[in-house]
Amino acid sequence: SNKQTKQSPVEGSTEPLQAEIERLRMENEYLKKLNALVQAKEKSPRKTK
Repeated sequence: SNKQTKQSPVEGSTEPLQAEIERLRMENEYLKKLNALVQAKEKSPRKTK
């Protein structure tokens, strides 16, 4: 792997991007779970007992 972290010209903008990526990943996971719940409810609307 060719990692040139210290020589990166946009060093200052790396950390905010990492934080944004983390936030988006968490949001994506949340939406996936929410979607799965919705799908499950649509499949069996009356079998909740």
